[in-house]
Amino acid sequence: MLLNDGAGGSSIEQLRLATRNGFPDIAGAMTQRFDIVAVDPRGVGHSTPIRCSEPLKPAGVSYFPKNRAAFDKLVAHNRTFAKDCLRRNGPLVAHVDLTSTARDIEAVRTGLGVRRLNWYGIHYSTLLGRTYAALFPGRLRTMTLGTALDDTTSPLTRIVKETTSAEEAFNRFAAWCANSAQCALKGHDVAAEYDALVARADRTPVPVAGGTHRPLTGEDIRGATQDYLNIASVTWPALAKAIVKAQAGDATDVTVDPDGTLDPVQVLVPACLDNARPVSTFEEADRLHKSLAARAPHLGGAVRSQAALAGCLGWPVPAKPVRAGRPISGAPPALVIQSMHQALAPHAAGSAMAAQLPGSVVLSREGDDYSMFLLSPCVRAATNRYLTDRVLPAQGTTCTN
Repeated sequence: MLLNDGAGGSSIEQLRLATRNGFPDIAGAMTQRFDIVAVDPRGVGHSTPIRCSEPLKPAGVSYFPKNRAAFDKLVAHNRTFAKDCLRRNGPLVAHVDLTSTARDIEAVRTGLGVRRLNWYGIHYSTLLGRTYAALFPGRLRTMTLGTALDDTTSPLTRIVKETTSAEEAFNRFAAWCANSAQCALKGHDVAAEYDALVARADRTPVPVAGGTHRPLTGEDIRGATQDYLNIASVTWPALAKAIVKAQAGDATDVTVDPDGTLDPVQVLVPACLDNARPVSTFEEADRLHKSLAARAPHLGGAVRSQAALAGCLGWPVPAKPVRAGRPISGAPPALVIQSMHQALAPHAAGSAMAAQLPGSVVLSREGDDYSMFLLSPCVRAATNRYLTDRVLPAQGTTCTN
């Protein structure tokens, strides 16, 4: 069984993290009957990682420019950043797209000497698995896809849908936090205090202890929040503590990605190749940002897909988006596992992915979490039955634990 996280996340480090958290003991058939192979794709983690010396987003550069001068400054910085990445990494920067990476996976299969792989992918890796299945029909025995993404719509529609999902997740966090003993802000108006912190940080950036990072603006805090919403039992309490600490004048915790395996540069560079670029002027960006702000009064639309769009403005390497949406011949029916409430992807994205893989089933899970196999006995049971016997749950099944 091949594990891949991709898009800036090291699958090797993800597996190590899961192992430290008891994965082998709880996994059942997955670890008892399958050889687990974690792969860092080209440009990511331990595999010829892309490194750039220019900062991804330095002080004074905004992904939400308020005027044409700020927009031009963002584009100029992105060009400088890309030039630096190309100088340091060479042609690799232009070849970390989905199609190139899928071809690497085929080389891994050949190297392993197996006729078919079992694919286990989360988030970006759902797109990579789908792309691999289309390029190499018949090479997959099973496909387990968690927190599937939907790239069958326009890039702007994807940003709007992700913004809506993240804002709903934040509202669920705030409601939980106000009444939970596990929350450092219990009894507070959490959303109001978060908004006040963001506004204050936009006026006067909040310092980071030790001088290891520039002070954080409100935009920075908003941009870091989405990843803190991904696993309710773990990252929600951590987000509350980070807010309290930042209120006291130390934004250190906001600079620490709760996942711990993501490299933001290695997230952005593939995104600049995989996504079409529908925004090229300040006026277009301004219309989008006003629309996002209306939908997301707390996070303001500061989500991964918007950061990719803003960070790729002016990017000198042409995009190579995969054509998506058509049914794929030669792919196995997939088990698509989708949370009912998730900050990174709407529940409907699971159905969009399943529709491309004939015979697939969406297994819903009531909850807010990203990595459901580790957290849900129901999901584990359904996944292991699918892996061993290739039997899918009934369409419409929802896990409640």
